[in-house]
Amino acid sequence: MALGRYQRQRKLALFAILFAAFMALLFVGSAWPEEMHESVEMAGLALIVIGIAGRIWCTLYIGGRKAAEIVAEGPYSMSRNPLYVFSSIAAGGAGAATGSIVLGLVFAIGCAAAFRIVILREEAYLRDAFGTSFDSYVTRVPRFLPDISLFRDAPTITVDMALVYRTLGDGLVFFLAVPFFETVEMLQAGGYLPVLLRLY
Repeated sequence: MALGRYQRQRKLALFAILFAAFMALLFVGSAWPEEMHESVEMAGLALIVIGIAGRIWCTLYIGGRKAAEIVAEGPYSMSRNPLYVFSSIAAGGAGAATGSIVLGLVFAIGCAAAFRIVILREEAYLRDAFGTSFDSYVTRVPRFLPDISLFRDAPTITVDMALVYRTLGDGLVFFLAVPFFETVEMLQAGGYLPVLLRLY
């Protein structure tokens, strides 16, 4: 199976999980008082921004190179899958846009868990393609959670701007959580949607 197909599976899996979660959340509300609720929403927005910025940072380094070489600079010097780390952070922010810390954690952990399957398949592909070079990278750099002490950079990088813009466009989808959940809150407050569960 080609690496490009793994990437498509990753996007489809993430979309399916987020769509299912958003539909379920039509009937979930925040249990926090109003002031704390708003603070959690703002934290969620900040996490979305961090996630999108991080995804772009990763694309600056990996864009167009993933299937051609082992990229081990910048964010890829600290984690073998920083793009998925930042996607999980953005997903957590989307969950927190409900005003619930619990849902923020569920979204982040659920996203990371979904990526694990894709990561294992990508690793098998990269091991077949790069052999000992990839094995050496695996021994130095953690699979998911970054180790900041390992950071090293390259003096120059070549950037594929088309991929950067595509990553930006993909990332902006996370911002849709904000108006979506604000609309849900208005419908719940107006009695148009029942709140079946409240979470902190």
